[in-house]
Amino acid sequence: MDLEKVSYAPDTDDANQVIHHKLREHFDGKIVRKDLTKAIKEGANVPVYVLEFLLGQYCSSDDPKIIEDGVRNVKRILSENFVRPDEAQKVLSGLRERGSYTVIDRITVGLNIKLDRYEADFSNLGVRGIPISSNYVSKYDRLLCGGIWCIIGLEYEYVEEDKKSTPIRIMKVTPIQMPHIDMEEIKKGRRAFTKDEWITVLLRSTGMEADRFSTREKWLQLARMLPLIENNFNLCELGPRSTGKSHLYKEISPNSILISGGQTTVANLFYNMSSKTVGLVGLWDCVAFDEVAGITFKDKDGVQIMKDYMASGSFARGKEEKAAYASMVFVGNINQSVDVLLKTSHLFDPFPEAMAYDTAFLDRMHCYIPGWEIPKYRPESFTNDYGFITDYLAEFMREMRKEPFGDVCDKFFRFGNNLNQRDVIAVRKMVSGFTKLLYPNGEFSKEDIKEILTYALEMRRRVKEQLKKIGGMEFYDVNFSYIDNETFEEHYVTVPEQGGGKIIPEGLINPGNVYTISQGKSGMIGVYRLETQMLPGNGKFERTGLGSDRDAKEATNTAFNYLKASGNTISGSISTTTKDYIINYQDLNGVGMTKYLTLPTVIALASCALSKPTLSSLAVLGDISISGIILKVEELASVLQVCLDSGAKKVLIPITSAHELGTVPADLIGAFSLIFYSTPQEAVFKALGVE
Repeated sequence: MDLEKVSYAPDTDDANQVIHHKLREHFDGKIVRKDLTKAIKEGANVPVYVLEFLLGQYCSSDDPKIIEDGVRNVKRILSENFVRPDEAQKVLSGLRERGSYTVIDRITVGLNIKLDRYEADFSNLGVRGIPISSNYVSKYDRLLCGGIWCIIGLEYEYVEEDKKSTPIRIMKVTPIQMPHIDMEEIKKGRRAFTKDEWITVLLRSTGMEADRFSTREKWLQLARMLPLIENNFNLCELGPRSTGKSHLYKEISPNSILISGGQTTVANLFYNMSSKTVGLVGLWDCVAFDEVAGITFKDKDGVQIMKDYMASGSFARGKEEKAAYASMVFVGNINQSVDVLLKTSHLFDPFPEAMAYDTAFLDRMHCYIPGWEIPKYRPESFTNDYGFITDYLAEFMREMRKEPFGDVCDKFFRFGNNLNQRDVIAVRKMVSGFTKLLYPNGEFSKEDIKEILTYALEMRRRVKEQLKKIGGMEFYDVNFSYIDNETFEEHYVTVPEQGGGKIIPEGLINPGNVYTISQGKSGMIGVYRLETQMLPGNGKFERTGLGSDRDAKEATNTAFNYLKASGNTISGSISTTTKDYIINYQDLNGVGMTKYLTLPTVIALASCALSKPTLSSLAVLGDISISGIILKVEELASVLQVCLDSGAKKVLIPITSAHELGTVPADLIGAFSLIFYSTPQEAVFKALGVE
């Protein structure tokens, strides 16, 4: 999408002023101007959420003079007090020599039961077990839950008689992250904003300028927040580079971790048997894998344990079962255009092979965000306006994980019969996540839920459509819908990219061109195109595109030998002695060449020799032996499903497969005009439209 064509509201626009005044009124001290963050972040290697908290404290004004002084203060505090890990000993030495020192560090507090006291561990300073007053612990409860960044006043006093205790004392603790969050304040404050204003505030809080994106693009970017606000949520986003796929998980939230490069171990991710400690899924709210193409486990059972965890939120290691709440996010790049990928493969293709064709693994994905619809980020895509301090936003999302909203749609709608249990769980999780993000106070209308439900069904259907391509009839039911409880109307939800170009084109094609659909070497069903050329010669038959596939070569030889023996029964114009033929075979889905090529080759040769094209949008099914015996179609229902997806309107089918049509869903049969044949000659005549 071209950003220049999107209507963009300038900074002076009334809508922005309204949002600014509402934020100032209801969330004063919790908001920050995002351009200040960008300016200081470029020179200071501190987490964004720490930086923004300081800016929120010192620059909470519209007066340029106060803002300028505030920025200067923030820079001074960072340069004087921030502890770099490589300077920890220098700081400790300064503390000893001066007797007191103020530092900025992340501290985590735990209760020492033996000594009945709270003790603090310093992250960058590297000291552990420093006593801390219980007043701070009761006041700032987040110290006990993973720790927070603080400005800490320290004193140093060594007592000769008391050698067992530490000489370091904590005198004052000032949190520079949200020490505690008042959920009622957010729920009350939300009432002052319209839905569109609230979406704008949420996106600006992540650093993006909402006015630069269309409504759909805003919703797709909100979907990226779902793993942070919903427990055990599995999300996938594949798309072009520089569309900000991993930005949210790396920069915005202190509760998520991004695994770059994709390589990990079961011990690191789930449970370390030797140290008896839970891995990343127990420590973080969200574990994101960057570059899915490179995901590898050093252990063979890695993908199996991940499947178990993604389905149930628990995993078994050793003698016990462990539960965790971390969401899983998979982001990566698509190197081809989506149209090409949909025609030749499926949208999970960039995953490593162990995952890309494992339908059990892919079925556990709750949501697939179409990353190709989000425009590439430019400098103007980032906001200079006010948004929440990122730590405030992250803590709001973390607290909302505790509240279930999955049943909010039941009051107004119920699901159509194509959704199985996994689909329902996935859609409910998305509805819950979107509702928590947009309506944390639980105040919404039927139209609001309808909008959320439509996006949720689409995101899950995208997963199911790919499963149908990989797994065939097992995942046939993809026509997702919801039913209005009042009017009983059923609304179907489609996936935008599925309406794209078809492999089998409409209209007449060149003589000698034939499309056939059958099982490939990999066992998957694929579409194959035959293109034939005829030259004056002495009866040679050349084939290209088959490689070293012996079964395929034998099938094509059988076809040419059949024509030599029985060509006259089709037409006297078919010559196998005065003409040379060349056929190119193409595997359009990349599933390996098929061995069912005898009948398609006979039809292609006859079509070329008679200069008569086949019927438009025709797919040829079935095969023949050298003596002309008709062979039935294997996996008829799945083959017909691929015919539909490929754009076929007419299907040439052997009469021997007629009794199997009872196993095919009625709406699938109704999508084609079926043309039956009982002999090879009849197949050729009907394919060429000759009565």
